[in-house]
Amino acid sequence: MAETPSFSTLALFRIDGDVALITGGGGGLGRIASLALAEAGAHVCVADIDADAAQAVVGEITAAGGGGDAWTLDVMDNDRIVAVIGEIAARHGRIDVLVNNAGTARREPTADMTLEVWNLIMQMNQTQIFVCSREAGRHMIRQGSGRIINIASIMGLVGGGFYPNFPYHATKGAVVNMTRALAAEWASHGIRVNAIAPTFVVTDLTAKVRAEPEKMRIIEDRTPMGRFAQPEEMAGGILYLASPASAMVTGHTLVIDGGWTAI
Repeated sequence: MAETPSFSTLALFRIDGDVALITGGGGGLGRIASLALAEAGAHVCVADIDADAAQAVVGEITAAGGGGDAWTLDVMDNDRIVAVIGEIAARHGRIDVLVNNAGTARREPTADMTLEVWNLIMQMNQTQIFVCSREAGRHMIRQGSGRIINIASIMGLVGGGFYPNFPYHATKGAVVNMTRALAAEWASHGIRVNAIAPTFVVTDLTAKVRAEPEKMRIIEDRTPMGRFAQPEEMAGGILYLASPASAMVTGHTLVIDGGWTAI
């Protein structure tokens, strides 16, 4: 009788030796993604416009026994994206995981919005994901493997309604479908492309909303679990999509929203 091969569920969540790049890695969800992937065994390249913040996260990683390095990256500068990803690949020899985390929002009435604001949100939330994915993807294609994780939002799946945020909704909806399209295009190269769609998370991005008691009440009442998410509650989903545990998952947007989109 043949022996059953040894199997470890927890081992499926290890990514030892992988090289991971996190954009906007100096704070919020980017910091949590960096710490989670480092703890799972990856060497993490923490990229952020704030060099000190990126270095501080690397300090946390190394203090915990992990490996990482800091990179100064303004994702509004497409040429800088190309340069940084090229330098990371040259230094480490490969890029296994890309977390497209950097992004922003501008909550204001659409009728009052300037084209400059629209273009800024398009670059921050959509165009730079294309550029980062293209550049990292070229290395992944040569390797024959890779994982890309995009940070979408529940607002890429629903219309919102209680405050105007049109370009954010538009770009996050685009991220959801960019995830599907790139997953379909690159599956034959061994590259998986997925996304997470968080609810309102306690980060700098939601600071203004959290400063308004009435908006807080609406959000909490609208969420079946009755609260904002904490950044660390995104770690499991990010690690799952970065690891062999999700080996048959691609083109998927994992909603982490306390039930927001369930009702």
